[in-house]
Amino acid sequence: MVKLLVVDDDRNIRVSLARTLEPLHHEVQCAESGAEALKLIDTHGEFDLVLSDWRMAEMNGLELLKKIKASSEDTVVILMTAYGTIENAVAAIKEGAYDYLTKPFSVDQIRRAVERAVETRRLRSQYRTLGVATASSSILFTRSPYFQSLLETAYTTACSEATVLLTGETGTGKNVLARQIHQWSARREHPFTVVNCTTLSDHLLESELFGHVKGSFTGAIKDKPGRLEAANGGTVFLDEVAELPPNLQAKFLRYLQESCFERVGGQETIKVDTRIVAATNRKLEDEVSEGRFRSDLYYRLNVISLRVPPLRDRPEDILPLAERLLAEATMRNERPELRFAEEASSALLAYAWPGNVRELRNVVERAAVLCRGRAVQKSDLPEAIFKAGPVTAEDSYPRVTLEELEQEHIRKILNLSATLEDAASTLGIGSATLWRKRKRYGIV
Repeated sequence: MVKLLVVDDDRNIRVSLARTLEPLHHEVQCAESGAEALKLIDTHGEFDLVLSDWRMAEMNGLELLKKIKASSEDTVVILMTAYGTIENAVAAIKEGAYDYLTKPFSVDQIRRAVERAVETRRLRSQYRTLGVATASSSILFTRSPYFQSLLETAYTTACSEATVLLTGETGTGKNVLARQIHQWSARREHPFTVVNCTTLSDHLLESELFGHVKGSFTGAIKDKPGRLEAANGGTVFLDEVAELPPNLQAKFLRYLQESCFERVGGQETIKVDTRIVAATNRKLEDEVSEGRFRSDLYYRLNVISLRVPPLRDRPEDILPLAERLLAEATMRNERPELRFAEEASSALLAYAWPGNVRELRNVVERAAVLCRGRAVQKSDLPEAIFKAGPVTAEDSYPRVTLEELEQEHIRKILNLSATLEDAASTLGIGSATLWRKRKRYGIV
């Protein structure tokens, strides 16, 4: 049975909420102020879930939230208010609130919110037992204190309904982390879908996100739901969100604000419950200042921001991660057990890994296929790897323009890749985008 505490200075609301929640077989207690709520917590011990009004005399809901979290991080808190603002919602989520409900709400709304919160607490308990190391993908394996802390924050975030913005260089594993956030969340039984904003034209991207109705454009032979609609109850991962064209930025902002939209060519307003995790390898602050990205959309996306570090910033992970990827590659390619020879290990450590974890995975896969003995030799690695010198601060921060750096990196990845599609995958962009960049830079 879940211990639940309702805090509101309006007696009618306290009674109504208690009657609504008791049929769910929860143990419900009530308090008319923040001070009384804290006394009940001292007397009866930690509550599983607290529903608190925002506006109360002496101690408001946000102050109560901070005090509860200071003494009991595991207690799930939902704040309720009749005066909802974006600023208050962001403040509540950043202080650790699980949800932020605007009055008046229906019986179904409050019951669904409570059921999701109860499931969140169960997941947190399971996480403490199993630990972050149970992440399904080797790419999330880490010995880096920073990355461990980031994964812990990601887990806590997964147990909320907050929008998440993942930032970091191409190839760092943002897509893997997005999928893991979904798996950690109470939405894990519902769809997880990916929309890459770089692979489609503006018109097709709008249809991919929001769907279209029959006859809305050439080729629209029947009604088709978009990814937001198809993932109702689940999560949509919006990769390279900085590439959203201006007209779609406005429409997507409306979805984040109201959870509704119209299909392309349609009149019916569709409302769905789909969580958004977005990612970009650009600095959105710079995109906003340059006028290429809406500031209001940026603030809506940036409720919880997680910077995924480049591989060069977690050197302690390079060899352990490479060994795990090698074990997976040998099984996938039906090879005998392999290890890295000492010279190969030294070469892996000395390389700067501009393509990050994605590049490491491709290099290890290649080595597993080409290796003729029981140990991966330096000669089994691409030439760019074993000819690289020791990484220095100057190597990590070359004195070239961003355009020159991009051009050289694309040239190197193309040389390391068997096909244009493989190179595009390593770079984290679409084949059409890579073709345009090759043409722009004159790369044969």
